[in-house]
Amino acid sequence: MFYNKKMAVLEIKKYPEKILKEKALPIEYIDGNIQRLMDDMIETMYALGGIGLAANQVGISKRICVIDISAIEEEMPLIVLVNPEIIEKKGSIESEEGCLSLPEYKTNVKRAEEVRVKGLDRKGMPIEIEGKGFLARALQHEIDHLDGLLLIDRISPIKREFFKKRYKKTMAGNK
Repeated sequence: MFYNKKMAVLEIKKYPEKILKEKALPIEYIDGNIQRLMDDMIETMYALGGIGLAANQVGISKRICVIDISAIEEEMPLIVLVNPEIIEKKGSIESEEGCLSLPEYKTNVKRAEEVRVKGLDRKGMPIEIEGKGFLARALQHEIDHLDGLLLIDRISPIKREFFKKRYKKTMAGNK
């Protein structure tokens, strides 16, 4: 078993936990444990009001992410991606992002405006998703997590140092 099933909602790992900086391991096959993990990730994402979640954000080094942007784009269904990879990028746009692993922090991040992603769906079937706008941003954000990157890795070194200093002060104040 990968995690403590007694918890209804999985614990979100927060910066600077080591697993957030590590590249997640690919899924060899989708079994019952992986299906339960997907369900628990979806439940956790909804419980915390997120729009996306990567497995390493809940302490599990597996290349799985879940995304639901239906609060912003109503027609979009829940997306579950196994072993996702970006195969094409177009354009560039800068917009504000937040992250469950960096609570209460938002910053502008430059990303591709359109992406094409391939991977497997939750049944192990090949899938390709073309994302534009907000979906493109969410896909890139979650795949970054699986590659060991946080949104602070996408900002300037000066902004990153400012974040680290402020974060240390905030964490010291919460103890």
